Amino acid sequence: MEPSLNNDLGYPILIGDDLDGELRAFARRRGPVSAMLADANSKLRPSIARLRAALAARTPIVVPLGERRKRLATVERVVDALVAAGVERDGLVVGAGGGVASDVFGFACAIYMRGVAYAHVATSLVAMVDAAIGGKTGVDLRGGKNLAGTFRDPVAVFCDVSALRTLPPRAMREGLAEIVKAAIIEGGDFFESLEELAPHPFSRWPWVSVIDAAVKVKTMMVADDRLEAGSRAVLNLGHTFAHAIERASSYAVPHGAAVAVGLRAAGLLALRTGRFSEREYLRVLALLTLLGLPLQISLEPDAIFAAMTSDKKKRAGRLRFVLPRAIGDVEYGIECDPRRVRAVLAKLSEPPGTVDAGR
Repeated sequence: MEPSLNNDLGYPILIGDDLDGELRAFARRRGPVSAMLADANSKLRPSIARLRAALAARTPIVVPLGERRKRLATVERVVDALVAAGVERDGLVVGAGGGVASDVFGFACAIYMRGVAYAHVATSLVAMVDAAIGGKTGVDLRGGKNLAGTFRDPVAVFCDVSALRTLPPRAMREGLAEIVKAAIIEGGDFFESLEELAPHPFSRWPWVSVIDAAVKVKTMMVADDRLEAGSRAVLNLGHTFAHAIERASSYAVPHGAAVAVGLRAAGLLALRTGRFSEREYLRVLALLTLLGLPLQISLEPDAIFAAMTSDKKKRAGRLRFVLPRAIGDVEYGIECDPRRVRAVLAKLSEPPGTVDAGR
């Protein structure tokens, strides 16, 4: 596959099956790799070994990750490792891993020596379609999710679809929630294609084209609003709810599951505020259900609402939501009566369906 440069973002995003040759060529053009960072996930060992061989890299710096380790202490550990590896300001650091890896490694490289070049090899679906693209890096604080971070573009992203074969169905569904989000934003053929694919096993999905469609949605939104000052916020569809669910559960609920429930919640809030039709809302629920994504959560509504108070998307102390008006038409910056929000949260412990339609 030939490298495909996204001219709007200014760095290559390559999507393909077995990108070792492309990665090797990129490293030759860009300069030798100064350090290689890798998630310690045991399922990634074959991918890490291939990556190390492709880059002719020394022993990779292997870091235990996961949502609970998405903290400043982990960033400090990575930065100390870069110092020990002798990475200089003009060096190139390549990292491999999923969404947490892109957040943590990208943040570490953004602050090390005030910024060294970083390329990410995405090994999970959620990283390929969302986390690794767009320049957002960061970690969680005790007060909330992603509260410490920066905007710093990678110099390249490699979405190696062959790595998906190592993932269990649960991990695949983590990324599917983000793909459904992108399809709700885009609508049209993208959403319809997911409806057609949903009944089929993942092994029969055309992953390169599905990932490419999701990436195009994200790059289009990011190019229009690099620092999330306005329209890029539509990419947070379902995430105000999702981040609060993650925090209220002490991160026991995985991100993809929280996003799926968050998409239901955003649709229900849009339905109850007269923005979204019941037909389209149920269409979204049907797709999420066919994909095996969870749609209810056993958490106290008050705990979820309290967790929302630390959401970084607040303005003037008020929560703002991203809500669909239709599949393919999403609006951002919407203030809603807290009583309506609490009513929606109360429904999330119940199975979806006709129970959601009652006002």
